[in-house]
Order: sequence, then structure tokens, then C-alpha cells
Amino acid sequence: MSISLDKARREQAIESLQRYGAENFDEALGRLQSEALLDFLLAEIGPAIYNQAVRDVQERLQQRVMEVDIEVHEEEFGWWQARRKR
Repeated sequence: MSISLDKARREQAIESLQRYGAENFDEALGRLQSEALLDFLLAEIGPAIYNQAVRDVQERLQQRVMEVDIEVHEEEFGWWQARRKR
């Protein structure tokens, strides 16, 4: 699965890369350089970030599933005990 950005986010990312380059490198990054760098980052590093996010979500969901029994637990066979309390 390739990672891509919609048009608006891609534009924001390119502008951000250009700004970062202007503030941190001796030469500013041009638009084509920024687009190429973004494509490289999405293809090379993006999957690692995506996979970590998936693992984080899976862990959180597993925690929530383990808590379901606490949240929705009902006592079993409690009718007689409730009747005695009357």
C-alpha cells in the first residue's frame, strides 16, 4: 500500500519542506526539490510511521476490548439474592 496525501495536504507538506529548507540549509529548496523529497519520505519512511500508528491503534483497541467486561458485566443468577434483600 503506498502512502499518499490529498492535494491540500500535499501542498502544505511541500510548503513546509520549502520553509524548513530555507530556515535550516544554506540553500533554499526549490519546489521540484521539495516535491521529490516529499515523494521520497512518503515512500521510504512513510510506511514505518504508518505501521507504528497501526500498532498503536491495535494496542489501544485491545486495551479497550479487555475493559468491556468490566464496563458491561452483569451478575449471573442474582435473582434469589435480590429477592432475599426485599
